[in-house]
Amino acid sequence: MQCDICGKKKATVHLTEILDEQMTEMHLCEECAREKSVKMEQQFGLADLLAGLTDFGKQIKDVEKVKLKCAGCGMNYDDFRKFGRLGCSECYDTFQAHLATLLKKIHGSNHHFGKSPMKISQGEKEKIITLQELKNQLNEAIQMEDFEKAAGLRDKIRQLEKKEEPS
Repeated sequence: MQCDICGKKKATVHLTEILDEQMTEMHLCEECAREKSVKMEQQFGLADLLAGLTDFGKQIKDVEKVKLKCAGCGMNYDDFRKFGRLGCSECYDTFQAHLATLLKKIHGSNHHFGKSPMKISQGEKEKIITLQELKNQLNEAIQMEDFEKAAGLRDKIRQLEKKEEPS
């Protein structure tokens, strides 16, 4: 099958577009697909999608947009909107107020309500610390070639690990 755009090369990319409830299929060579992808990205980027879905762009005055620039990477607010990605960890602080609004509109909240790490008791913490200390001592004994001490530490570690396993 030949490329629908250039008609010269073999079509290796198959694109389905749905516009106004009408589906059209295009069969493109890699070069034409790349060009079409660039055109589509310029026309309709991820940030534009998010902005359109959430009215994100309407919430910030043009004067504020000019002032917002990350001290870490130099990314400005317009770059963030264009690419839909932040440049560095400092961007989170720079754009914090606007990210909170965006997250709230997309996810319904700007706070995480997912799973939290399992809580462990003080006794379990001590056991974990003891186990880690024993493993460190075992490594030191092996490096010092004190194999008798290493064997004893190995046995203590195995004993502690057996107690942790559910019966």
